[in-house]
Amino acid sequence: MTTAAPADGKIWTVLELLTWTKRHFVSRGIETAQLDAECLLAHVLDVERLKLFLDFEEEVSKVDRAVFRDLVRKRAGERVPVAQLTGHKEFWSLPLKVTADVLVPRPDTETLVAAVLERLPGGDAPLRLLDIGTGSGAVALAIAVERPTAHLVGTDISKAALEIARENADVNGVSDRIELRHGPLFEPVAGQRFDWIVSNPPYVAESQRGTLPPELDHEPEQALFSGEDGTTMLAELIAQAPALLRPGGGIAVELAPEQADSVTGWCRDACFTDVRTHRDLGRRVRVVSARLPAG
Repeated sequence: MTTAAPADGKIWTVLELLTWTKRHFVSRGIETAQLDAECLLAHVLDVERLKLFLDFEEEVSKVDRAVFRDLVRKRAGERVPVAQLTGHKEFWSLPLKVTADVLVPRPDTETLVAAVLERLPGGDAPLRLLDIGTGSGAVALAIAVERPTAHLVGTDISKAALEIARENADVNGVSDRIELRHGPLFEPVAGQRFDWIVSNPPYVAESQRGTLPPELDHEPEQALFSGEDGTTMLAELIAQAPALLRPGGGIAVELAPEQADSVTGWCRDACFTDVRTHRDLGRRVRVVSARLPAG
């Protein structure tokens, strides 16, 4: 198994393919080797990952091996993200379509959803939220599913991303409460007011180009980079947000941990109060949220 590749003429079982592929991915420096191998093979066989281990002695057909081999090559050689190879990613337990036109939804971004849900007022009162840079619609959809009285507007500068978000809203049954608009920042909603603004904006520093995981080469640049230190859009969001919020309204943004001090300072400069930080599963500050005074 260490030298023979899945392309040869022998019989390959599910377990043998997983074992070989994991070793191959490890040799290429892929940290999630086992998970990636399982996800790709489950996708090819159109089964849940658990079933791979129930049927680990089953032979994988030559046709399926050929498809699997191509996906393994793209993952190991080109470092295409698994979600782009399979065309889907789960986020907040929701199935989402993913293409190269949108960022792959990440577990850290669930911190943003949790922070907003924690701070939204209780009860059945209708709420109006704005999701800046909605991408696949992951954040907006998660909030809509959790808060049935919420209406959300998602904006993005990419028309292709908005089409993906629209499909995801349909699949998850919330398209009647999500409105998608094309344009930068607050331009598509000029003159409107919201209860909360939420955003996972680009926050990677231009200075980090060349040092990032190769998988990011397959994701849209405009959703990743934002100025020399990564804070250009964050600063604009915080400065402009108060004009679009109702009294007592709030904002929550995802960021890199080292940007938290700057963002909390900008929130206070913009007259936000009750500024909070929220940590991801790795215990790093991943989100800053704040509110305007109610008066």
